Amino acid sequence: MRLHRNLVFTVIDSLEAVFNEQEYADKVVQKALKKDPRWGARDRKFVAETFYEIVRWKRLYNEIAGTKDHYSRENLWKIFAVWAVLRGINLPDWKYFSETPVRRIKGKFDELQSNRAIAQSIPDWMDELCAKELGEKKWTAELTAQNIPASAILRVNTLRGSKKQLQDLLAKDEIITKPIKGYPCALELEERKNVFKTAAFQSGLFEMQDASSQLVAEFLEVEPGMRVVDTCAGAGGKTLHIAALMENKGSIIATDIYGGKLVELKKRAKRAGAFNITTKKIESSKTIKKLYNTADRVLIDAPCSGLGVLRRNPDSKWKLQPEFIDNIKDIQRDILERYSKIVKVGGKVVYATCSILPSENQEQVARFLGLNPNFKLIKDKKILASQSGYDGFYMALLERIE
Repeated sequence: MRLHRNLVFTVIDSLEAVFNEQEYADKVVQKALKKDPRWGARDRKFVAETFYEIVRWKRLYNEIAGTKDHYSRENLWKIFAVWAVLRGINLPDWKYFSETPVRRIKGKFDELQSNRAIAQSIPDWMDELCAKELGEKKWTAELTAQNIPASAILRVNTLRGSKKQLQDLLAKDEIITKPIKGYPCALELEERKNVFKTAAFQSGLFEMQDASSQLVAEFLEVEPGMRVVDTCAGAGGKTLHIAALMENKGSIIATDIYGGKLVELKKRAKRAGAFNITTKKIESSKTIKKLYNTADRVLIDAPCSGLGVLRRNPDSKWKLQPEFIDNIKDIQRDILERYSKIVKVGGKVVYATCSILPSENQEQVARFLGLNPNFKLIKDKKILASQSGYDGFYMALLERIE
């Protein structure tokens, strides 16, 4: 592989934005890919994949480069050199690489493999917490899986067409997909491409949604004609899936504390042809109380640590702090207690997170059931990336019995 100066500079600029200015990786890479309209697909792929790889392996590369967790411009070039050497790329004759110790880099990499937290590039506190909750063997396997970049998965919008129709339409744009066994609406891209410029996307035939995430709406056991409340709807990925499962019959109330996300949901719903969705911003506790005892189904896609989706959001490894996880557990308990009251007697609630920690999942549900004997657990599902190949998730189906 030959390194091109303008592409490498874009990677360095992007790393500086994430490591020093605390910007979010997805926003940074979106901006980076628009930098030069002359770039082809291969150029954009290099920028995006190289950037994400270095973000993912930040700690390991920092240790090898000896940059002492200080991300000056000079040190970012040293870290980039580590990335290139470990991938067998010949460094060009640029001043930034003039003193790169190629042999030492390879030796240091081998030396650090005995330290899991460094070798798998994760903060010590996160390694210790997850090992304690999951066990050493399970966490080691999960950590390895979370360092494998996520596949690009589409969810077919059955309000607009079938899986076969979508495959055929995308194939015309040279985008090849394959179905995934056990996931009725999922298609996996054989090669990551920009699908958002396709006619299929503009026509609302699909949404980008991981396979594990697609299981949540199905877990809710909705039926056409029901009244459903999606309490933490965000931009509406699962809301739109619910609408499709309900065949646009019945009503969905999508709530969130962030009005901007609900605006985006409305745009997506229009494109998807989902017209049974009403959005409602949560202004205060009164917003939720007015919904008490009104729904056949309630989805609580609770805020969480996101430890099940590190492979998708590698920068979150460096932004998360232990106190955030402690605080989010309190929020989860409060949300589950209050939002569960929205469901009618005989109705069902799904509590879901994209975390793999039992303390955010099974333990939260057990505590809730202990305090609320008017609910019972129907079933739950724990998904690990190491076992499924897709995002880590948890979902529990609860029924209100009185």
